[in-house]
Amino acid sequence: MSYPKIDLDGAVVAITGGARGIGQATAQAFASRGAQVCVGDLDGPHVLDVTSRASFAAFVSAVLDAHGRIDVLVNNAGVMPLGAFLDEPDSISRTTLAVNVEGLINGMRLVLPHMIGRGSGHVVNVASMAGKIPIPGMAVYNASKFAAVGLTAAVREEYAHTGVSVTAVLPSAVRTRLSSGVPLGRGMPTVDPEDVAKAIVHSVRTRRASVPVPGYLAAWDLIDAAVPERVLRLGRRLIGGRRALTHVDHEKRRAYDDAIAAQASSDA
Repeated sequence: MSYPKIDLDGAVVAITGGARGIGQATAQAFASRGAQVCVGDLDGPHVLDVTSRASFAAFVSAVLDAHGRIDVLVNNAGVMPLGAFLDEPDSISRTTLAVNVEGLINGMRLVLPHMIGRGSGHVVNVASMAGKIPIPGMAVYNASKFAAVGLTAAVREEYAHTGVSVTAVLPSAVRTRLSSGVPLGRGMPTVDPEDVAKAIVHSVRTRRASVPVPGYLAAWDLIDAAVPERVLRLGRRLIGGRRALTHVDHEKRRAYDDAIAAQASSDA
């Protein structure tokens, strides 16, 4: 499939969850290429709650009023609670699904009509390799990211003929506050926000359907299909695949957990 080229120099890029982490690095990466970047976040320049259609609509309207178009939408906002599935409060589960899935739906339903009308545009949904790899201690987060991967693939196919592309970017563990209190390394592929930002920016040129970060994780689908479950479980045990359940420093993670809880309370 061939899509109309988007020149990053002067392109209008809207980024959700752009106040820190992957979103902030992505904003800086696009700006360095000459793009006009508009950032929305709960505590960003444009106040944005992606779970609210009205809030998202206000953000989109502000971008269109200021720049007249949106060339690239990066749906980056996300939350990642950790802990045993049976212990997770319903309110936290609802917020996880609302931010990580409904946020994508809201963004695409508000921006895609504009892009389709222009016959050009690119949407990046920041998913996760947790959208393909089940991880103990992340059950509902896993569910949200599996949903994000499927949603992105289906919307991409549905509107492929319009000149608008939709890409899922799937990072492994990222050194941001989402992973605070979790021991990284020891066999777990780990990247920096700048690595993910680079992949997001690069996707504007390639328009690939799915972009794992790091790239070698593209082999996961083949491994998952070919390797027996008992061998996969052994591999996970050797690299500490249950660390999100057993090795979380809750004191280091407290500020992030409190932020999720506050958002869940406001969503109730």
